Amino acid sequence: MLEKYVHKGEKTSGTRTRRCIYFLFVCLMMGTLMFAFYNANYQVSWSFGAWTSSSWQTSSDTNMTTVYSDLHGSVDSEYPVTYPYNSRFLLDEPDRCRQESPFLVLMIPVAPHNKEARDAIRKTWGKETMVLGRVVSHYFLLGRTKEEDSSDPLEQEILEESQQHHDLLQSDFLDCYKNLTIKTMVMFKWLSTHCPNTSYGMKVDSDMFLNVHNLVNMLLEAPLHLYMTGMVVKGAHVIRDNTSKWYMPHSAFSESIYPPYTMGLGYVFSLDLPKKIVEASVHVEAVYIEDVYVGLCLRHLGIALTDPPNSHLFRTSMPYTVSNCYWTSVITTILDSAGQLLDIWEKYRTAVGNC
Repeated sequence: MLEKYVHKGEKTSGTRTRRCIYFLFVCLMMGTLMFAFYNANYQVSWSFGAWTSSSWQTSSDTNMTTVYSDLHGSVDSEYPVTYPYNSRFLLDEPDRCRQESPFLVLMIPVAPHNKEARDAIRKTWGKETMVLGRVVSHYFLLGRTKEEDSSDPLEQEILEESQQHHDLLQSDFLDCYKNLTIKTMVMFKWLSTHCPNTSYGMKVDSDMFLNVHNLVNMLLEAPLHLYMTGMVVKGAHVIRDNTSKWYMPHSAFSESIYPPYTMGLGYVFSLDLPKKIVEASVHVEAVYIEDVYVGLCLRHLGIALTDPPNSHLFRTSMPYTVSNCYWTSVITTILDSAGQLLDIWEKYRTAVGNC
């Protein structure tokens, strides 16, 4: 009887051994498949980001990549925010700024499809080319549409618009919200290499009312070096809510308070800053909120922001009740539409000289 139980135990032990080996083999196979699946997904995720900006990337750019997810943390839409140093312009005005030598250059980031906004600006504050005896120029800054095909109808329309107005700068990055920092860095790089005789630049959004007269008047008394002003934000808390448009994960920015920065709706700067900001960006971790990133670069440089001479000059929105004289007292205000800009511009022109 004892021998019977011994042989049974040996048989059971052998079966268990074989089962263990089989189980380990299955685990190994599953692990291999999971790794292959993950690696494939990672490559797809990376390639999406590379498509937006890889044509600029050099070996010095590899430390400037930070991965972000979309507003709800979807892994499928992760892509790197990469800063260009060899950006290629699809449309350019290579000699215009040097030839005009403007006192002030207005740089207007705008979506490729938003011709309505560009036309409204051309009919309003964009046509203010001589203000208080100073030359003012403007350029619209665009990225690429989602279509890679140069025969895309929108790309053809943009080309014709450029040939008509000579105020479009289009670079080869995907034009989307999370690439606004790329757009801003392209702006600074272009200004640093194309406008050697210009005193000031302004980044101003396409949905803004801009009083160019008040702006130039302010700049006539402003410093010529290491100067940036606008709506200065100090002590802003980092938003960790991943449903927010301005969500910032700990992995991208670990501090709880942002350094001072000027709101991206419209900020003004002396033309010695663009080159310095581009150089600083090599050493500053990438974040996709463009105005915060400019603030981070300035902090790295040890350059303090300047408060405007009047806190009411740069406005995020108009008051509940607005008289025509309001438009003669501000520099910027956010609007709702291109049509509203056309309407307000008439009110502003009527108020000039009467307020």
